[in-house]
Amino acid sequence: MQNSMKIRYTCQRCTNCCRWPGLVRISDQEICAISRFLQCSEYEFIQRFTRLRPQRDGLALQENSDGSCVFLHGKDCRINPVKPEQCAGFPNTWNFPSWRDVCEAVPVLED
Repeated sequence: MQNSMKIRYTCQRCTNCCRWPGLVRISDQEICAISRFLQCSEYEFIQRFTRLRPQRDGLALQENSDGSCVFLHGKDCRINPVKPEQCAGFPNTWNFPSWRDVCEAVPVLED
């Protein structure tokens, strides 16, 4: 009999993943959803909160001078209900070496 249990991590909202420098890619659909949530035009959102990716192949969210996400305020994400898929998926759909050193997500066994 094969064990089909797998580990899934449950976010504890420590916001450590929002505090390190990185590249948060955003899609056209995410731009639409976030700008609507912020009650601004897509143009205004792009001008105020995004930057061109280094490869010039799309947009990414701006960072604060300390490398944290522009939408992080204390322990809260200003756009949590519509945050980018990249953010929502961490650490289950992507991570990096030694992510467990900074992330407080709790492992849970799933079927």
